[in-house]
Amino acid sequence: MSTEPTGELPLTPLRTTRLVLPLITPAQAADLRAGVRHPSFAEGFPREDDLDACSMIKELTPWGSRLIVRGVDGLVCGSIGFYGPPTAVDGIAEVEVGYGLVPDARGRGVATEALSAVCDAADRVGVRVRASVVPDNAASLRVLAKSGFTQLRGSNEDGHLVMVRPGGVG
Repeated sequence: MSTEPTGELPLTPLRTTRLVLPLITPAQAADLRAGVRHPSFAEGFPREDDLDACSMIKELTPWGSRLIVRGVDGLVCGSIGFYGPPTAVDGIAEVEVGYGLVPDARGRGVATEALSAVCDAADRVGVRVRASVVPDNAASLRVLAKSGFTQLRGSNEDGHLVMVRPGGVG
């Protein structure tokens, strides 16, 4: 088991059957924080969590946040990404992921599809993924379970459950 990734995530968009997940550039993050609206934004985007993610973007990094763009209509319906590059946890390279969708995109498998895509990318470079979730967020707990988060690590200082996806190592 390694404390270092075996490779690097791509700077190019990740793609799934229904989604495109491009990295949020520093310029896009600045525009979002400034309240610039784009015709490709779904109703309700950006959410407060999307803006919080944008506040962390200082440079283009594959370990940053990505837009969730629906392929069918090209609308940006949320964001997903890592809270920075991998760090060693118990001797294994690990990252934390966060995600969220506008209300209209929920309940359609979009979060599960996007989360599986970023987790699969992390697996390919030997990085384990964890997520923190409010214990009463049943929808997010289902998304995590469907995406392979099977290990409960306990809770963090905010009382959120910390779940781990055991992929990416070995």
